[in-house]
Amino acid sequence: MDIGIHPTVVVMGVSGSGKTTVGGVLANQLGVPFADADDFHTPELKAKMAAGHPLTDEDRWPWLARCADWLRGEQEGAVLACSALRRSYRDVLRTASNRLCFLHLAGSPEVVTERVSHRRNHYMPASLVDSQYATLEPLGPEEFGVAIDFTLGPEQIVEQFLKEVQ
Repeated sequence: MDIGIHPTVVVMGVSGSGKTTVGGVLANQLGVPFADADDFHTPELKAKMAAGHPLTDEDRWPWLARCADWLRGEQEGAVLACSALRRSYRDVLRTASNRLCFLHLAGSPEVVTERVSHRRNHYMPASLVDSQYATLEPLGPEEFGVAIDFTLGPEQIVEQFLKEVQ
């Protein structure tokens, strides 16, 4: 597995798995732009989640298309923090790059629930953690990517990821 000279990586996983933190560290290490897919949600979708309602696929398709458009525009590589919970969602993101690599931050729902319950000023309530795990489809063997335990420190995760894909 090799991410190449113009690395485009999606750091994926459920809310509270550390996507934004790890994605920022990884982008800095690779010297490429970073974006958080949360920033591509509309205010209406953020309000829906804040009210405790999980998103539907119909809610997600336009959001995923906006994320893919951003990736497509970053010709020299990029890192996107995005839940990308289902294979079909990852397929939309893959339209942006034929070398798209996924870093799946994987781990226990209990740890994520604890993390999310302590967040301040974030629209995603802990009550939606179970729905995220119910939606999650781990990377398939034919998908270009690596799953790493999210309880490791961000730098350790990035180091392990880069060892596995370079």
